[in-house]
Amino acid sequence: MKKHAAKAASGTIRLAWRDALRLGLREALLRDERVFLMGEDVGRYGGTYAVSKGLLEEFGEARIRDTPLSESAFVGAGIGAALNGMRPIVEIMTVNFSLLALDQIMNNAATLRHMSGGQLNIPLVIRMTTGGGRQLAAQHSHSLEGWYAHIPGLRILAPATHEDARGMLWSALEDPDPVLIFEHALLLGMEGEIGAEFRAVDIDHAALRREGRDVSLITYGGMLHKCLQAAERLAESGISADVLDLRTLRPLDDSAIVASVSKTRRAVIVDEGWRSGSLAAEIMARIVEQVFYELDAPPARVCSREVPVPYAKHLEDAAVPQVEDIVATVHQVLA
Repeated sequence: MKKHAAKAASGTIRLAWRDALRLGLREALLRDERVFLMGEDVGRYGGTYAVSKGLLEEFGEARIRDTPLSESAFVGAGIGAALNGMRPIVEIMTVNFSLLALDQIMNNAATLRHMSGGQLNIPLVIRMTTGGGRQLAAQHSHSLEGWYAHIPGLRILAPATHEDARGMLWSALEDPDPVLIFEHALLLGMEGEIGAEFRAVDIDHAALRREGRDVSLITYGGMLHKCLQAAERLAESGISADVLDLRTLRPLDDSAIVASVSKTRRAVIVDEGWRSGSLAAEIMARIVEQVFYELDAPPARVCSREVPVPYAKHLEDAAVPQVEDIVATVHQVLA
């Protein structure tokens, strides 16, 4: 972190998003000796995205553990460690690899507390990189957060700001149930500021990132910054947008969604997942169920195209939601 972090204004630190993640990991390891990190290449290589770089040298092999290339095996080991009182952080390289551990995540981690009548808790945190935009084609460009948000027994987090990247991890480790954290790869190099002092992040509530009166942009993760850019562009034409960062995808903060949409009376949900069966569809359903008579226009959504994400840059851009798509959809809703 020394290479990237720099003192900014009084009481703040300027650093890259990946360094905020690393800072959160380091603080968790220092706070609780039960915490350890395990996954492919997290130790000697420093993490596929350099998030855990330097932690092996500081904390040793007992707490920074390189694993074999078997997601099912090391997620299962994490579940076992959590059952026995440890606080494991399991890193899966990219979200598509998590499918190799889906049996462990869905049939074991998510269900053991329920099936044991509350006798067994699984305080396990699983981190993984998500999202497109890096020309990694259909192999490594998935946004499957909505899939996992469908599963009872899991908490699903999607940090978008530097403060959330740093502070969500500790809040997740204090949860008695398994928590999955989806970290968008396009954010890793983004520079920003955080407070010099550690602050745990509220993972029960969404965060209103921008106040507006004409339309609610509801989003999470990597799409937050595109929504903020879209809001700036809309403001140039006199349109004022609320930008709501969901942060937690399961359980959704219905009260925050309802409060924003009741105020603006219009909603556009921006979700990098595919449109069919998407998290955006669930949010639209909840808006219709709870604030239908407050709406001045039908809710709309901006999602990824229903294709495997292409490799070619111009095709990938066309497949994944862009600022221009958000702006155009807002104009349609306001028409």
